[in-house]
Amino acid sequence: MKSFSLLCFAATLLLTCHLRAQIPGGFSAVLPTDKEAVEAAEFAVKTHDPKLKLQSIERGESQVVAGMNYKLVLNVTDAAAPRQAAVVVWHKLDKSRALTSWEWLKSKEAQPGILKSEYIYDTGPYPSVHATTIVETPTGMVSAWFGGTAERNPDVCIWVSRLVDGNWTESVETASGVQADGTRHPTWNPVLFQPRGAPLMLFYKVGPSPSTWWGELKTSSDGGKTWSAAQKLPKGIFGPIKNKPVQLPNGDILCPTSNETDTKPSEWAIYFERSSDLGKTWERTKLLHDGLKVSAIQPSILDLGGDKLQAVGRTRQGKVFQIASDDAGRTWGEISLTALPNPNSGTDAVTLKDGRHLLIYNHTAKGRSPLNLAVSKDGKVWEAALVLEDEPKREFSYPAIIQTSDGLVHITYTWKRQKAKHVVVDPAKLTLKPIVDGQWPK
Repeated sequence: MKSFSLLCFAATLLLTCHLRAQIPGGFSAVLPTDKEAVEAAEFAVKTHDPKLKLQSIERGESQVVAGMNYKLVLNVTDAAAPRQAAVVVWHKLDKSRALTSWEWLKSKEAQPGILKSEYIYDTGPYPSVHATTIVETPTGMVSAWFGGTAERNPDVCIWVSRLVDGNWTESVETASGVQADGTRHPTWNPVLFQPRGAPLMLFYKVGPSPSTWWGELKTSSDGGKTWSAAQKLPKGIFGPIKNKPVQLPNGDILCPTSNETDTKPSEWAIYFERSSDLGKTWERTKLLHDGLKVSAIQPSILDLGGDKLQAVGRTRQGKVFQIASDDAGRTWGEISLTALPNPNSGTDAVTLKDGRHLLIYNHTAKGRSPLNLAVSKDGKVWEAALVLEDEPKREFSYPAIIQTSDGLVHITYTWKRQKAKHVVVDPAKLTLKPIVDGQWPK
C-alpha cells in the first residue's frame, strides 16, 4: 500500500511538472545556432517551398505552449535572390511540427548591380570567423579566412573553401600555428594570390599578436585542393598584411603591407615588399611615414596606368588614407587623408579592366556598419555605389574584393564575426551618386 502511494505521488508530481512546463508564456530569445531552432527553420523552408534555400536564422524566439513555438526571421535565397521571411513553427508534444505562419518581409529596395548574395561559411565547427580573402584560379574560385573560438586564441586556424559546381565546399583547415615544440599560436589574415602561370599562393601570419607575428607562405598546384608545407618568410618580411598583392607587367609581385609596433602609442606605418621570383627572395621599402601623425595599416594597391600606383587603406584618424607612386612602387610620395570616413577598420580596393577603381569599406567614423562600395575614375573623387550591410551595432568588416575574368566583381567579408559572406556584383550595372564632403548620399 505504501509503495502504491509513493507511485501515485511520483506520477502526480511528474504530471504537475509537465503541466507547469506547458503553461503558455512569453517569447524568449533563442540563438540562431540552436539545434531545435535550426531544425524548425529547415522544416519551415521545406514545407513552404522546397525550391527555397535556407541561408541562416537572422534572429529567433521560443515560446512554451503545448510543445514549443519557434518564431524566427529567416534569410533564404529565392532563385538566387536573397529574401527574408518571418515564420512560426509549432513543435508539438508528439514531436511533429506544423508551419503555422509564413510572411515574406518587405525587402529593401533592390540595388542595381548585385547579382548574388550568399554565405560561404554559415555554421560549422568553429564559432568565430574573420579576415576573408578570395581569388580566381584556373580551376575556379577559392576563398579563405581565419576561424576558431575567437581572434587571438591559439586554436584559430586558416580555413579554405572552393567553389565547385556552383556551391562552396565545406571549409578545410589548411594552416595552423602549431610549432615543432608543440607550442600553438593563433593564425591571422590569410591572403590568396594567383600569379600568372604559377602555383596559387596563400600568405598568412602566425604569432601571439600583430606586433610579434611572422609571415608564412603555402602554395597549391591544383587550385587549392592540396597545399605545400608551410614556408616561413625571411625575418622582416611578412607578405601582404591583409589585402592582395598585384603582379606588375615585368612579373614582380608587389605586396602591400604594414607594421604595428609594441610601443605606446603603437606606430602604425605602411610599406611595400617585392619579389621577382615568386617568393624565393624579397626586398622592401622603408616605412613610408612616422606612424603617428597618420597611423595607417593594411593598404590596397590601385593601378593608375603606366608606372603610376596608388594605395588606400585604414587609419586611426577616422579617414581612409591615400599615397601614390610614380615608379611602380619603388618609391612613394607623402601620405594624406581622404574625405572618406574610416572607423579604424579594414578596407580593400581593386582597379577594374575599364580603368575605374572600387573601394569596399565601412563608410562611418565609428562602428563597423554600414559596409559600402564606392567607385572612382581617378582614385581621388569617389561616388557612392552600394550599401551591402546596414544594421546598427553589428559588425560587417574586413572585406576583400576582386574582378574575375568574366568582368564580374566578387566581394567577401566578415558577417557579425560569425559567417563569411560572398556577394557578386556586375560593375556595369552600378548606379552612382556623388559623395559630397564625405557624406554618403541618402
